Amino acid sequence: MRQGPLSLLLSLLLLSPLAQAEEAVASTPLSLSAGSQITELQQRLKESEAQRLALTQQLQTLDNTRESTQMSELRQENQRLKAQVKALQTNSPIKLLTDQQQWFVIGGGVALLAALCGIFASGSYRRRRQWLN
Repeated sequence: MRQGPLSLLLSLLLLSPLAQAEEAVASTPLSLSAGSQITELQQRLKESEAQRLALTQQLQTLDNTRESTQMSELRQENQRLKAQVKALQTNSPIKLLTDQQQWFVIGGGVALLAALCGIFASGSYRRRRQWLN
């Protein structure tokens, strides 16, 4: 065997535990910092959840107040409109007939009046005699 590769192999074997030791030293602060980051992130998560709950409650209360104000406004408008309807019904007389029906009744009355005038003016008794002759 050659002397070069054997010495290279021996040096690598001696250096590998040192590399592993450096890696272990470097990884421990990372694991500690990662653990602190995890706890910090968990605390931030709890805070944001609490803020979210508070904001949801505020939103619900705002929605409830807005709905209650809208409901009260609608009730007031409804009462105002009911009062207007009652005022209009009491002030204006109720029409029994429409315009078309009124003209029909007037025309019928005129026709009946004309028929009665014709009967009384003609002297129907004389006519009967003329028809008999």
